[in-house]
Amino acid sequence: MMYIIIKKLVEIDIHFMYQMFSFTQTEEIMCDCRFDITYNDLNPTILFVSKGKMTKNSRYHNHDFTEITFILSGKGQYFVEGNTYDVSAGDLLICNSGVNHNNIVINEKEPTTEFFVGFTNFHFKNMPSNVISLKNGDYIMHTNNKLRQELTKYCYAMLAENETNQAGKYFMIKANLIQFLLHIIRQNIEPCPPQAGYHFDSHHKNDVVNQIISYLDTHYNEKISLDAIAQNMYLSSVYISKIFKDETGESPINYLIKIRLEKAKEMLVSLKSDSVKEIATLVGYEDVYHFSKLFKKYYGMSPLHYRKNFIRS
Repeated sequence: MMYIIIKKLVEIDIHFMYQMFSFTQTEEIMCDCRFDITYNDLNPTILFVSKGKMTKNSRYHNHDFTEITFILSGKGQYFVEGNTYDVSAGDLLICNSGVNHNNIVINEKEPTTEFFVGFTNFHFKNMPSNVISLKNGDYIMHTNNKLRQELTKYCYAMLAENETNQAGKYFMIKANLIQFLLHIIRQNIEPCPPQAGYHFDSHHKNDVVNQIISYLDTHYNEKISLDAIAQNMYLSSVYISKIFKDETGESPINYLIKIRLEKAKEMLVSLKSDSVKEIATLVGYEDVYHFSKLFKKYYGMSPLHYRKNFIRS
């Protein structure tokens, strides 16, 4: 089997400017829905892609990177870490770094045709760095017809790009590999539960902003993720932040702060038996010091002084 090596490996850093917010700690902390399956951007380094007919048994070996083998056609076997596995079209073999393996030909007249991709520099959540763990704890993943068709499509797209001399072919291969990997990962993690209350319909600027304002007015006391709102509107959080400021003159963060502090002012007067800490919690702040600091910044006095002054007057 001959590997077609992609000689020029280029690292690309993709920086997303997302403005996220949730004000329950001293620093503004948010639920970042971009990174629901990774700890940062998914940007693997591709080492090679290739395709071959397995007419001979390979030697028992391992790699210092992750290699995925996808069976395009035929039937065969793989010997992996002391165990023999039957494989056929649509099966995946995932060999992470250090995993010993070799193929076994069971019918020389009908050998398997296999796709190979080697890559590194990735980290999925709840898995070690540079490791893909299958939920069955095994090395082989079987696919249904729908998934098999999707994975086959990405395999041939990567192979086709590797044969071209067009500009940007490395990144085209990477784009297909990322989608290939995401289909695999989705089969091996629990699906994310739907987020209640984050459903929006219109994409007109005014409507988008009005719906966000309505949501913030109603849910100001909860942990809020602009990214989750954007995801459910099929828009980017960057775009939402921009049009929100264009329409209102302030950022979503400042708008949320003002709502919370105005509500706090009302509660400091109406809920006289509640402590400042309890008021802070009611408007969405777990850190009373952070709440008091923001209150004084906006109103020139602490929450306690505001309450005392109001009672005196």
